[in-house]
Amino acid sequence: MGELLLMKGNEAVGEGAIIANCRYFFGYPITPQTEILEYLARRLPEVGGAYVQAESEISAINMVFGAAAAGARVMTASSSPGISLMQEGISYIASAELPAVIVNVMRGSPGLGGIHPSQADYNQSVKCGGHGDYKLIVLAPASVQELIDFTILAFELAEQYRTPVVLFSDGMMGQMMEPVLLPEINTTPVDRPWATTGMNGRSPNIIHTLYLPADDLGNHVKQLFAKYDQIAANEKRHTQFMVEDAEIIVVSYGITSRVAKAAVEMARENGIKAGLFRPVTLWPFPDKALKKAAENAQLLIDVEISMGQMRDDVRLAINDRLPVDLYNRIGLVPTPEEIYEFIKSRAREVL
Repeated sequence: MGELLLMKGNEAVGEGAIIANCRYFFGYPITPQTEILEYLARRLPEVGGAYVQAESEISAINMVFGAAAAGARVMTASSSPGISLMQEGISYIASAELPAVIVNVMRGSPGLGGIHPSQADYNQSVKCGGHGDYKLIVLAPASVQELIDFTILAFELAEQYRTPVVLFSDGMMGQMMEPVLLPEINTTPVDRPWATTGMNGRSPNIIHTLYLPADDLGNHVKQLFAKYDQIAANEKRHTQFMVEDAEIIVVSYGITSRVAKAAVEMARENGIKAGLFRPVTLWPFPDKALKKAAENAQLLIDVEISMGQMRDDVRLAINDRLPVDLYNRIGLVPTPEEIYEFIKSRAREVL
């Protein structure tokens, strides 16, 4: 049994990385994720690791590339515009099939926006904002405990599939404090025969992303997508609440899913058969599970802190069989009362 503590979300991400045996972090400060850097600047030297504040996000992601190629467990973190600067490097890491964890504590945007909570980077990571054909595993925690647990899971998935994994947080989750249970630190040694070290009597490997002959490039991309098919078959994750007889299903992830659950409970108390479907992996999106959950529904409501970037994936999952309404806020987390009033108004029209 681990230790029970009260932790801030950003610090929980840092401690989750330590528990996952990450020992290298490269990053650049930007609110509202700077506490991750500050926490790891203190904690990594205590466990024999190294923290480097790079001169920019572009430098940081390329340092991640180098450390991952050498077989290190490595992480970076930033916030929306900083993640934009990393897109080229993320594409390189995906092509090189290197395990790495990238944390995005999303802020209000586009542009510099503000430090408000946001979910407007969905398309950037789920649809892959860098160049070329590749995909990223994207995890969406909804609590400080899950920020720890999903950070650990992110490293496990990155290692298993040799791929970058994105962890979504936001300006609210990063700053809020909740009690957490810390798991034991992972000390299991991992063999990485693909790494560039050239140690232990074997020949050094060469890791690259350049494929000049067309056939070589085609074979490489097909190999990547065979792996993505495997991930899609094995790693779709979701939770659901009271969907079995639901006529209205709210679909929401991250921090908004918590208030959406309270709204669903309010709807049930007032005789409206509502339920909640929460994607945990945004890619691979749990489409088959959502389609099954919506079999008896009359309406789906997508709740996001964005202009509805997940809505297309929700519609695709159900083959556009039902209407999918959007309830959204920008820069603010909606309240349970707001979502309930929207559910109630739509119930009058649809049911």
